Amino acid sequence: MNMGDATVLDTSALISWPLSELNGSMIVDSQVAELEKFSPTRAQIIQSLGLIVSEPSRDSIAEVTNLAVETGDMSGISQTDLCLVALAYGKGAVLVTDDYRMQNLAERLEMEWRGVVMEGISETWEWELRCIGCGTVFHSPEKPSHKKGEMEECMNCGSSLRLRKK
Repeated sequence: MNMGDATVLDTSALISWPLSELNGSMIVDSQVAELEKFSPTRAQIIQSLGLIVSEPSRDSIAEVTNLAVETGDMSGISQTDLCLVALAYGKGAVLVTDDYRMQNLAERLEMEWRGVVMEGISETWEWELRCIGCGTVFHSPEKPSHKKGEMEECMNCGSSLRLRKK
């Protein structure tokens, strides 16, 4: 389904775009809570602007999840960001984000995307989780972390895991 000029907005667009540019765009429910933490006043204003709160289909979430695991982006993406990519993908909408991982997934899915205030990525990457102590490479997790960018510890030596470009 192609929705023409429909847009799905990342939270950074909700924060930095003029209010007049937001009307009619799509967001996911979890963004409202994110925005309330960052700017309660902006959250109240945004709730009255006519944004479309929607959730992605299970099929869209499954497809984006599989791709994020394959590319290694799952290690650094939040559940909200995963849902935004899946929503834009499922609705045939333009994804508006400055998040490079979201742009990486959108590019791989051959979706249209644009930056909020930054130009965006110029190439796609694949990532791996590597222990900074012993160098062991781990598979990408199958679900997003609760905190964006939160990494586990190495089960072999206890050192931190870091994302590195393959």
